[in-house]
Amino acid sequence: MATIKQLLDKKGHAVVSVRPDETVYDSIKKMADKNIGSMAVMEGDKLVGIITERHYARNVVLKGRASPKTLVRDIMETNVVFARPDQSVEDCMAIMTEKAVRHLPVIEQGKVVGIISIGDLVKDIISDQTFVIDQLVHYIHGAV
Repeated sequence: MATIKQLLDKKGHAVVSVRPDETVYDSIKKMADKNIGSMAVMEGDKLVGIITERHYARNVVLKGRASPKTLVRDIMETNVVFARPDQSVEDCMAIMTEKAVRHLPVIEQGKVVGIISIGDLVKDIISDQTFVIDQLVHYIHGAV
């Protein structure tokens, strides 16, 4: 079973973040520029929330707010579900499914060391399954 640390070692540990006092417009623009669907909301080194495209759609667009005037702190999720580096990919998939979230900040010793998405987990699981299938095919062909 692969761990989140192993996944981050392959994917990278980069964390794109925003401050709670920035505008939603600026944060959505940053997400678009980086081609990502969420950002950690940080005050210094401290994780204080997460903002996602879903937060934008539900709390700005559908409520008729103006994104250049709305602050991140007004729409961010403060009850952040997170992962630890020693957790398995399968554990995090279960957490994301149960909590209906698509992104998990990864916290180690109180610091954000990465962010994983549901897509990262699916890609890792498919890669593992492809490897196992290839090994079985080689074994079968060698046994024949």
